[in-house]
Amino acid sequence: MAVFADFVRPLVLSGPSGVGKSTLLQRLFAEFPEKFGFSVSHTTRSPRPGEVNGKQYHFVTRERFLELLKHDAFIEHAEFSGNFYGTSFQTVREVEGQGRRCILDIEAQGVRQIKATNLNAVYCFISPPSMTALRDRLQERGTESDTSVQKRLAIASKEIEYAKEPQVHDVVIVNDDVNRAYELLKRLALGEKIIGDCLPPFDK
Repeated sequence: MAVFADFVRPLVLSGPSGVGKSTLLQRLFAEFPEKFGFSVSHTTRSPRPGEVNGKQYHFVTRERFLELLKHDAFIEHAEFSGNFYGTSFQTVREVEGQGRRCILDIEAQGVRQIKATNLNAVYCFISPPSMTALRDRLQERGTESDTSVQKRLAIASKEIEYAKEPQVHDVVIVNDDVNRAYELLKRLALGEKIIGDCLPPFDK
């Protein structure tokens, strides 16, 4: 799959929980602090250790999220593991107003919603090399119960099936080696034409 990534178009990054999206994005922003702006999503989940309100997420109550939803504040929103997540129009506009490329970290439900808008984004899916590898990563984080891991794996399976549908994503990057995956993401983010990986067969 090839794509000419116009630098001014928003970049929508998606992939299962635990696949390494945050690690890749942290490296990108550290290397190019002036070129990109992160669309900070709203969420009703509790902050994890080290997370800062307004940086990783805007942490809000369920009541506040539903109030914003009622006023059509979100370009996309989703419920995941009992918590709401959403990207507001305002955060995207703020990044674009700074002359930076806006990067959105979005779940599969949100990708479907954004595709129904006129955002004209570039879509990149970060894939694990296998379901076994993803399970190991989730367990190694030490933040998930066994039940939570199983729920996330079930959701991941559905996300991967959606990613396999034709023309859903412009590029698929398999994160089997973080350095190689980062180089591909960096080139895409900077507007280069790249050839993304094909999704591998997944074991259970």
